[in-house]
Order: sequence, then C-alpha cells, then structure tokens
Amino acid sequence: MKSHSLTRFAWVSIGAAIATMALKAFSYIITGSVGFLSDAAESLVNLAGGVMALAMLSIAARPADDHHAYGHSKAEYFASTVEGLLILVAAAGIGSAAVHRLLSPQPLEQVRMGIAVSAVAAIVNLGAGWLLLRAGRRHGSVTLEANARHLFTDVWTSAGVIVGVAAVTLTGWQRLDPVIALAVAVNIVWTGARILQGSVLGFMDTALPEEEQAAIRGVLDSYAGQGIHYHALRTRRAGQRRFVSVHVLVPGEWTVQRGHQLTEQIENDLRAALPNVAPLTHLESLNDPASWRDISIDRS
Repeated sequence: MKSHSLTRFAWVSIGAAIATMALKAFSYIITGSVGFLSDAAESLVNLAGGVMALAMLSIAARPADDHHAYGHSKAEYFASTVEGLLILVAAAGIGSAAVHRLLSPQPLEQVRMGIAVSAVAAIVNLGAGWLLLRAGRRHGSVTLEANARHLFTDVWTSAGVIVGVAAVTLTGWQRLDPVIALAVAVNIVWTGARILQGSVLGFMDTALPEEEQAAIRGVLDSYAGQGIHYHALRTRRAGQRRFVSVHVLVPGEWTVQRGHQLTEQIENDLRAALPNVAPLTHLESLNDPASWRDISIDRS
C-alpha cells in the first residue's frame, strides 16, 4: 500500500478527533471540571495532528524526482514532530488551567452525564487508535503509529479523568479535580517526548532496529558458502522506506555478468526479508587490497 492510500487512515484520525473533542467539550461545559477541559484540549491536539498527518502522508506519496532522488518519505517525520510539539503545548495549557483551579477550587455539576459522555469519547478513541496502530505497523508508517500512540494516551487520559471526577463526587474534595488534570499533563508530556524522540532519530538517519539488521545479515551470511564476503553494511529508515547499502566481495576471476547476477539475487532476497526496503549493492573483488579499505563513508 502506498502513502497516498494511507491518507484514508489520517481521515479516521481527524474524524475521531472532531467527535471526541465535541463530546469532551460538552462534558466540561455541563460539569465545569478542569479535568474534562484538559481531556478536550488533548483532543484538539489530536485534530491538529491528524490534519498534519494527512498533509505529510500526501507529500510522502510523491514519487522521487530530480531534487529528491530518494523520494519524499521523510515528510512523515515532520508530521510526528509537529504532533509531539503540539502535545507539549497542550500539556502546558492543561497545567496552567489546573494550577489556577487548584488555587481556586469550584464545585462540579451534572457529573454522571459528564462521565457518560467522556466514556463514549474514550471508546471512539480506542477504536480509532487500534485501527491506526494496525495500519501503521503493517505499512511501516511512523505517522500513523504516532497518531495511534497519541489516541491510546488519550484513552488513558480519559479514564484517569473519569476516575478523578468520580472521586471528587464521592469525597467532596474539589482540589482532586485539578490534581488529576496535572497528572494528565505529566502523562501527555511523556507521550510528546517519546514521539519527538522517534522523529529526531528518523531525521538523524538512525540505523534500522537490531532485529531487522539481523534479518539482513542472515540473508548476506547465506551466501558465505559460495565464497562471498560482505562489509560496509549501512541501514537507515525514512518513513515507510528502509534503505540498505552493502559492499559484496567476490573472487576476482568472476565475470561482470556473474557478479551482477549475484547482486541482483541478493537484492531480491533482501526485499523478500524486509518490507519496503531499497537495497543498494556495490560489487568488489576479493583479490584487490583496496576493497578491504573501502568500508567507511569517508574513504581515505
């Protein structure tokens, strides 16, 4: 599935955000709970993140061109970066409102109705998050995975707020409401930091996870019985795409045709081992001392 078809999942995120934001805002209006207000603010961030995801997935779907020979798949990292930053901004706003309410507590109203409406919103987010997480993992989309993690965080946020508001009603301790909102803010900061960390790693061309590198080495090692060696293995990920480059060393007496057929087979095996991988092999002679020195990006 290409990025342009993944945009339909971004629309799921946008639809869920609009629905839950309306429901949670209604809960805040009828109860006056700053906890419900904080929950509604997070849904507003979900909406902004969904719109950003839609835009970036559309850009990521563009084919490679003269100015972007490796494609546009890194655009997905912009979406997750913006979403992470928006989450942190929302957390700051929630924290400010909670501190104000902590200093000036107010009684809550129509709590049962507010809890029921918020519970419906949590169910909507749970379903949307589950759908986005499956799609993100299946198609290797960091944008959809970031959206899904945020929606699941929103579910836990809603659960915490519901428990907190119910506790306020049972105990009569009004300051418990802003305390719960502060806890929500801390949880949101943690989620935003994790999303930003993943985005930074993507922008920095971090190597593929160890389990994926092990799969790559497994393919390359399978050719050792033919007297084939390899080195200078490099990997990185850009959105849905995985890039692998490796130097393949063969006996010097091999013909160019034989070496070419080997590297073609290796590249096909790598594509079968990992989804969305773009392998690049460089053929070298086992008999040339220069081949063994050619292992770094900056060749001396």
